[in-house]
Amino acid sequence: MNWETVTFVRVYLTEANHTLEPLLKRLHDREKVRGVTVFRAVTGFGGSGVVHTASLVDLSLDLPVTVEFFDLPDKVDAILEHLSDIVDTGHIVRWQAQMNL
Repeated sequence: MNWETVTFVRVYLTEANHTLEPLLKRLHDREKVRGVTVFRAVTGFGGSGVVHTASLVDLSLDLPVTVEFFDLPDKVDAILEHLSDIVDTGHIVRWQAQMNL
């Protein structure tokens, strides 16, 4: 099996800050990354310490959302330089991974 090095990125958002749609549009339409997955969390908290959670009684519209994408390292570096207008600092992590060809 052949392998290629890619950069994997995880972006942490909440539904209430309304950045998911613009981020997905940019990654799909403009940047044309190889793959994107969005996960809607049940519970989470960040630097503010505010816990965002869903329950059967109260279906929150401010749940944590995680966007993951990957592509070649140079392409991801260029993409990340331009995401500061959409995503706040401290909400993006990245690492190298191997993708089978």
